[in-house]
Amino acid sequence: MGRSFARVAFTPLVKKQQALRGSRQQYERAEQFGKAGDVLTEAEREFILSRDSLYMATVSETGWPYIQHRGGQPGFLHVLDDRRIAFADYRGNRQYISLGNIEHDDRVALFLMDYPTCSRLKILGHAEVREGADAQTLIGELSGPGVRPLAERAIVVRIEAFDWNCQQYITPRYTEEQVVQVMAPVRQRLAELEEENKRLRAELDRVALKG
Repeated sequence: MGRSFARVAFTPLVKKQQALRGSRQQYERAEQFGKAGDVLTEAEREFILSRDSLYMATVSETGWPYIQHRGGQPGFLHVLDDRRIAFADYRGNRQYISLGNIEHDDRVALFLMDYPTCSRLKILGHAEVREGADAQTLIGELSGPGVRPLAERAIVVRIEAFDWNCQQYITPRYTEEQVVQVMAPVRQRLAELEEENKRLRAELDRVALKG
């Protein structure tokens, strides 16, 4: 765990619970000796760029948390530099709950999941909404060609801290494309066996005719 994530997440009441339940000493070492965990390395960059979805949490003016899903083709989430990531925000049901929450409090939490490898990257940061004439160049850079007309704004997140989560209890799941890739050798082998079966049947038919 990075020092930055511990600094943000481990509030006094969290530390109290850790002390009561026996994990405070372990996490205190992480706070003191862990990596900074606020600047993206190559590992985080590759993971972020390969995601096809994310979950973003915000908090309302009345204190209620709200989680929203955002997705697209792998690469829809962009790395602008080692402290900023961004994505195009597309036209949806027009409730604008996340936008209203960000206007109230720009702090967000992102969950990035890779279900096949049971990997999860948590990101804490400050969100900035960019829209209007001045944001069109950025929105265009973040949008895929097929969905550009649906992009209404860009969301830029300045990273405060990140942490890789334990893989325990994450259920592996696979997209249709991933299943096709995994099954490709099996399908190839089945095709080879079918061809071999046809050849053997043909040989048996020839032997039967000669007999």
